[in-house]
Formats: sequence, C-alpha cells, structure tokens
Amino acid sequence: MAVLKIDGNNFEEKILKAQGTAVVDFWADWCGPCRMFSPIIEQLAKEHPELTVGKINVDENLELAEKYRVMGIPTLLVFRNGQVAATSVGVKPKRALEEMVG
Repeated sequence: MAVLKIDGNNFEEKILKAQGTAVVDFWADWCGPCRMFSPIIEQLAKEHPELTVGKINVDENLELAEKYRVMGIPTLLVFRNGQVAATSVGVKPKRALEEMVG
C-alpha cells in the first residue's frame, strides 16, 4: 500500500477509523532526518499492506502536531483503535518500526 498524505481533512477517516494498525509520520520538507526517514516509511508501507501508513507535514498541519504533542521530527505515532499505542522520535531502522507495530 502507498503512503497516504494525511491532513486535518482526512485524519479521522484514514487514521482514527482505520481497520487494524495505522502508522503516522510527522515530518517537514526542511528536516534532514525526515528526508532520511522517508524511504524507510515507504518501505514499511510497501512490505506491510496490512498497515495504514500516512505522513503529516507539520508545517501544513500545526493543529494535529500540537494535539499529539509533536515536539521534534520525525515523530512516528502508532494508532490502534483510534488511540496512540506507541511513539517514536527520530530516525529508526525499519526493523525497529516493525517491532513497534507488531
């Protein structure tokens, strides 16, 4: 499955109401570590079609970043049944992400 572009208009439908596990990457265009993390997120989505994987640009969606207390980027949130089940800040290897969502 492809990585979804998530914003305030589709967050509830695509993430909070997702069947199973949803993974959201909070990022920004100017963030070097975010650019390093992006291919890992893409690979996670491709190799795990059972996951809903999305990216939220913090500059364009400040309200969502504030709501989920995103203080540094990249921040990855794992949602299960509409609730945050796990949080990770910084670039992590794909294996660590798979363990988080497993």
